[in-house]
Amino acid sequence: MKLENIIRALAGTMVLASLALAHWVHPNWIWLTVFVGANLLQSAFTGLCPAENILKKLGIGTSRSGTPAIKQ
Repeated sequence: MKLENIIRALAGTMVLASLALAHWVHPNWIWLTVFVGANLLQSAFTGLCPAENILKKLGIGTSRSGTPAIKQ
């Protein structure tokens, strides 16, 4: 799976989880949704994505040799 797809899946999961937590646990969980949305917006303009950097350091989305798992 491409790193971009992994990041989109992670962001979508975080938004849905935070909305569920805000509904069933405490309304302040909505701030997690705000945080994810703000990060998505800033990464669209700056190209800097903290999740991408973390996933790359963990080796997710790359092959064992360190190259991208799927070449474009």
